[in-house]
Amino acid sequence: MKKPIDIVEKVMINGIEQKIHVIGTDINNPLILFIHGGPGVVNRHNVSKYMSGITDKVTIVGWDQRGTGGSYKGAKKEDMNVDTFVEDARELTEYLCKKFNKDKIYIQGHSWGSCVGTLLAYKYPENIKAYFGQGQLVNGIKNEEMSYDYVMEKAKAAGDEKDVQKLLEIKRPVKGLYVNNPIKDLTAQRQLLNKYGGAAVKCSSMWKSTISPILFSSEYTLSDIIGVLKGYSFSLKHMWEEVIKLDFAKDCTRFSIPMFYLIGSSDYNTPFELSYEYYNSIEAPVKDYIWFKESAHSPLAEEPDKFGKTLVEKIELIEAM
Repeated sequence: MKKPIDIVEKVMINGIEQKIHVIGTDINNPLILFIHGGPGVVNRHNVSKYMSGITDKVTIVGWDQRGTGGSYKGAKKEDMNVDTFVEDARELTEYLCKKFNKDKIYIQGHSWGSCVGTLLAYKYPENIKAYFGQGQLVNGIKNEEMSYDYVMEKAKAAGDEKDVQKLLEIKRPVKGLYVNNPIKDLTAQRQLLNKYGGAAVKCSSMWKSTISPILFSSEYTLSDIIGVLKGYSFSLKHMWEEVIKLDFAKDCTRFSIPMFYLIGSSDYNTPFELSYEYYNSIEAPVKDYIWFKESAHSPLAEEPDKFGKTLVEKIELIEAM
């Protein structure tokens, strides 16, 4: 059903046109920007599908980041770095505030998007009311070591010698990176992570869980799909080595805005132990850590009703302060 606010547009952000989709029912409602993972894995389809039920309470914004999907065209490899993406998010936040007459908006970052969101909240809190982290990355090196160890443990427990051998071949990450073929071996590990429930509680292939929902969603044009197919490898190739060096437990622990973490209790894409330890270490005016016991890496897609309800409850709490 078409919403009263249903805007798909390309916006000039930090020197390049970037595609967004705004959905809502009332321009006066609070607005929340979803920052997708990857780098290069768009999620406008999940935002519009699973969050449409809360648009009577909030206005939601899906965004294809620079270098993928509807924002692939014009992206340059020299601009594919963390600082550029944080600046993109800052400018988009300012654009949304101006367009919808808001002083501040809410930010929800997922996986790699949680890196952008955390740095945005830390460096540029002026236009942000609160931050929500999902699949929260904390320390890139520890993240990859723990994720690899989880899959190895599960493969051994299952007695799957083929999977164990595959993991032995790609080898445990060194300083967060797979040494033989960093991107190919990372993808192989993530495929096994899907198989053993560390990415989604209901185990499935990457094709079924990630790729086909994008390719067959009405959210994307043919041009967007081409951008997705090209943008995934383009984004990872130029950004992953920098992303993996991030350590928020060391560099970002004091925030001036409320910080909320919505975490799947089976997540080993971004291991939940790291985000829980991080949560306990940070300082913020308000903070909370909410478990999703039937989810792994993406409570938005695995427990959408609880996820949407939690967002609304926390936003209403902040609005009432």
